[in-house]
Amino acid sequence: KKVQGVGKEVSPSYFVSLVENLKGTYQVKEICQALQVPISTYYRWKKKDFTRTTVENKVGKLCKTYRYTYGYRKIAALMKQEETIGINQVQRIMQKHSWQCQVKVKKKNRPGSAYYQTGNHLKRCFKATRPLEKLTTDITYLYFGNCRLYLSSIMDLYNGEIVAYSIGEKQDTALVLDTLNRLDLPKGSLLHSDQGSVYTSYEYYQCCQKKNVIRSMSRKGTPADNAPIECFHSSLKCETFYLNKAYKYAKSIVIQIVKDYIKYYNEKRIQQKLGYQSPVNFRKQAA
Repeated sequence: KKVQGVGKEVSPSYFVSLVENLKGTYQVKEICQALQVPISTYYRWKKKDFTRTTVENKVGKLCKTYRYTYGYRKIAALMKQEETIGINQVQRIMQKHSWQCQVKVKKKNRPGSAYYQTGNHLKRCFKATRPLEKLTTDITYLYFGNCRLYLSSIMDLYNGEIVAYSIGEKQDTALVLDTLNRLDLPKGSLLHSDQGSVYTSYEYYQCCQKKNVIRSMSRKGTPADNAPIECFHSSLKCETFYLNKAYKYAKSIVIQIVKDYIKYYNEKRIQQKLGYQSPVNFRKQAA
């Protein structure tokens, strides 16, 4: 059971714990009034046993370690590395204590003008049999500091690893060229993007030609054709900037947060489709 309090749902165990922590400073009546919970309900809840079990404590510790960005399937996979536990049990525990994964905000893509346009050769086939066979790229905004920044990144669809990225103050062709030139790609690699003007520019076309890269582009106004990199950019923002709800970082802090997250995403953040391994671990084990 949960009740409404201060604009969101509050579990009885959390409310009792909160009152116990605050009643040395405030009266119980004042706390209940502020959180819109009847004082009689508080005393009724207080009589109940909200003591967490050992399993609940372990689940809670994992949720906190991964900043409440993992769903019950990933938490269950981590728990199973140490002990036998059912996925439904983990789900019930996370629901009981409101430890569920936060909902991600969807991002709309705005394609640019098309000059050196090409077809959709990827066709939403997001699986690859070897590293650097298929890659996807995109630019996202970073409006969280005292100036506008843009992140250009390239993902290897073999294991979802971010293999190259650049951060700049302009969403221009130079940014995507800097990202692409950080990679030494094998001949015939397929590189997918949207129809943004930076990807249909002559300079980008020429760079792909020199690298013997096969270009592929999403259909106009269809961001789902580039879903993997869109999902990564959404995860980056939701698990860092949106999670902390602070939007006025210094430029250097924004850049450092992005760098730290990409390192964490590549080396530590497990993915269900990779058998609950991180992209780097998956690549190393497959090698």
